[in-house]
Parts: sequence; C-alpha cells; structure tokens
Amino acid sequence: MHGTEAGQMADWPLWEVFIRARRGLSHTHAGSLHAPDAQLALRNARDLYTRRGEGVSIWVVPSTAVTASSPDEKDPFFEPAADKPYRHPTFYEIPEGVRHL
Repeated sequence: MHGTEAGQMADWPLWEVFIRARRGLSHTHAGSLHAPDAQLALRNARDLYTRRGEGVSIWVVPSTAVTASSPDEKDPFFEPAADKPYRHPTFYEIPEGVRHL
C-alpha cells in the first residue's frame, strides 16, 4: 500500500464488524475496519474475518452509531432498579391453570 492510500484509508469511517458463525445463534464482534461505504465494509469484512468460510452472516455498523455504557459506571448502571417495581412479579396474579412459574 502506498502512503497516499494509507492516508486516504485513515479518512474513511471506522466500521464495527459482527459475524455469525455457522454453529452460532447470534452475531459476535469480530473487529473493526476502515471503509468508504457499507458495501465495501461488507466485502472487506468478509475477506478479513471469514477467510475459512466460517461465517454465515455479517453485520457492519458505523462506529459512530454504536452507543455503549461506560466501564466507569458499571456498578450503578447494572444495579437492580429497586425504584422500578413493575419489573418485579409481585404485581401479577398467577392464573389458576399456569404451572411452573
């Protein structure tokens, strides 16, 4: 790759790549890559992350579209919400015919 090509790639948006394996039930994060658009991101993701044909589905998402929780907030963010009583089953009456709840 020439210097100008490398500089151009750095200007391309960053894409997050998610792959679903043949035996997998969900997509998992495989890595990131730079590409000018979604179609090229998909092709590059296929070439980079599914060389042995192990993937059956690929998602590419612009990194700017990903929203994540902060590791610094992990304790308060994931604490059970005691202030949201509707999340607890105490409000519901179990119908007579229902078992195994």
